[in-house]
Amino acid sequence: MQIQVDIRKTLRSGARTFTLDAQFSSDSQRIVIYGPSGAGKSQLMKAVAGLMTPDAGRIALDGRCLFDRERGVDLAPQRRQVGYLFQDYALFPHLNVRQNIAFGLARGWFNPRARADDAAVRHWLQAFELEHVAHQFPHELSGGQRQRVALARALVPDPQALLLDEPFAALDPSLRARMRAELDALQRRLAIPMILITHDPDDARAFGEHILRMEDGKIAPVHTFEFPETNDGTRKAAG
Repeated sequence: MQIQVDIRKTLRSGARTFTLDAQFSSDSQRIVIYGPSGAGKSQLMKAVAGLMTPDAGRIALDGRCLFDRERGVDLAPQRRQVGYLFQDYALFPHLNVRQNIAFGLARGWFNPRARADDAAVRHWLQAFELEHVAHQFPHELSGGQRQRVALARALVPDPQALLLDEPFAALDPSLRARMRAELDALQRRLAIPMILITHDPDDARAFGEHILRMEDGKIAPVHTFEFPETNDGTRKAAG
């Protein structure tokens, strides 16, 4: 995957102003954007997904222009061919597991049928071992199951890339290591490019083929930096 981002956006909330001014390019299959909460990581990801419109700049993915303010290009999220995993998973509480996954294929405002039977939905129910809970609702699922449902919904339309916004933040600490391992194995098996944003150094260590540091709305200049100490007292440098 080749991605090029050069965007600017000013966000205002009352008397507060935040400026996103981010530029980077990468041809890595596993990009991690690492930085503290409030650095602008989620806004950057939403801009790539088409959920936020920059004031200026350009975004391109594998040679396809997704956004170019000067040229008047701004593809709708459905046309960008990217799967988006929200931090809180954003599952629809009134839809069962099968319907939530099928919503990734929906066009328009109608909810999928309770027994939606698309081949792609069946595939991901089986792939994520969710067949036995297909009739259940999000509040009846474990944290790991909710994450699998959200991942299946993101993957069911066969996207060109997967965008993950703090994918483990909503999980109990005991689940995080197992779900990191599951996502790592899934990404390698599918060979789907992904961009993951996180404030957790363990996520960056696990997925950081290309790590970018974000601070105060900007991608930090390329340099070697160190993560906080690990549990065994060691540090890992990244660039």
